Amino acid sequence: MVKDAIATYHDLLLDGQPHDAEAELNAQLRARKCYFGSRPLCTVLRPHFYDEAGWGYLKHETELVLRAFGKAHTACLTDATMREQLDLEPYEEILFSLDIGYDAPWNTSRLDSFYDAHTHTLRFVEYNAETPAGMAYEDQLAEAFQDMTVMRRFGEHYHYRSLPVRHNLLDALVTAYRQFCGSSNAPQIGIIDWADVPTLAEHELCKEYFEAHGYKTILADPRALEYHDGHLWAGDFRIDLIYKRVLCSELIIRMGMDNAVVNAVRDRAVCMTNAFSSKLMAKKASFAFVSDEHNAHLFTHDELTAIEAHIPWTRRVSDRRTSFHGTEIDLLAYVAHHRENFVLKPNDDYGGKGVMIGWEATEEDWNAALRGALTTPHVVQERVQATIEPFPAMIDGQIDISPRLVDADPFVFLGASVHGCLTRLSTSALLNVTAGGGSVVPTFVVEKR
Repeated sequence: MVKDAIATYHDLLLDGQPHDAEAELNAQLRARKCYFGSRPLCTVLRPHFYDEAGWGYLKHETELVLRAFGKAHTACLTDATMREQLDLEPYEEILFSLDIGYDAPWNTSRLDSFYDAHTHTLRFVEYNAETPAGMAYEDQLAEAFQDMTVMRRFGEHYHYRSLPVRHNLLDALVTAYRQFCGSSNAPQIGIIDWADVPTLAEHELCKEYFEAHGYKTILADPRALEYHDGHLWAGDFRIDLIYKRVLCSELIIRMGMDNAVVNAVRDRAVCMTNAFSSKLMAKKASFAFVSDEHNAHLFTHDELTAIEAHIPWTRRVSDRRTSFHGTEIDLLAYVAHHRENFVLKPNDDYGGKGVMIGWEATEEDWNAALRGALTTPHVVQERVQATIEPFPAMIDGQIDISPRLVDADPFVFLGASVHGCLTRLSTSALLNVTAGGGSVVPTFVVEKR
């Protein structure tokens, strides 16, 4: 059914005026702050579509896998031996032990995957459990497309619904705050990140949404914060609840441990979400943890089945023997001889930085990277079959419908429930907007009239 919906949309676009559609979209992007730095977020003229069954499967299976990550988080937080598998930094050991004052350490998170809804093939590749981006962008992009002529014409043939998420974001933040202090009062929110990040426009969109729903909000750089008189301050604005968008590693590297955020959190003078400990599962080694045979005892039969189906084989790079789909292997030798089947990822980086794609690397470069991965924590992950769909774009003044890689990144709230989805496109194997390419598109669930 989705393929028919795509064909219908493309026919309507070609029957109309693609140049006008491009102009409409660009105007909407400017009006709605849908930019990543100076680049427009969306460079194609069609949203991504699921039918109800496809979206339902993605939601259900994601929530099942989340149970396994929840158990892994608990095991690592409470057992230092288990925690060693994640290759933590010394400062992380200190920060992760701080009392957070609420139930779910990752009130907002995102599981990134490739998902073929036609075959129900779903493979997760990363868990963004610390500072997931894209929620406000997805909401705004959906509204932008709904205001376009081609989308209104498409609505004559198909029912469609968007998957808004900012209300879930706000609800998760406020839920954490109420658990933290037991108060039903509206907290004053600080969206905390560096002042020069390319996602600043999204922070502004979140601020506008929070304030429209009765929550005073400020955008603040961590370097501008002060902790005194029992409260965290941005100038004369008291911050009761931190919506943390700054990365833990960058905060400590730039400012050290003795900074206003850490000190206020340590004294429970401010509620911060996500918690520092959310980064446990944000480590790339979390995928190695849940898929390693040594940890299978932590999970139920259903969870192990979901892990086998949806988590690609992943291991910390080390000189060891391990199981590869039931066969015992020498990890380094096997990965060296089968580079076309693997990806190397730094344990603690983001935006595609440092990733080496085996099937695009030379033997010499791959082996050198493997040697380096023995001294700096990395994981090696089995290749995942990418999902490819045709998307229309204006190129050199002409409409072009070409295949693009498509990922599916469902947003998770309170560590358990999926609401909404980030969808990214790329023409290269490294599918990440932060890395400097690709496009974000809104996600709709469609049904034929």
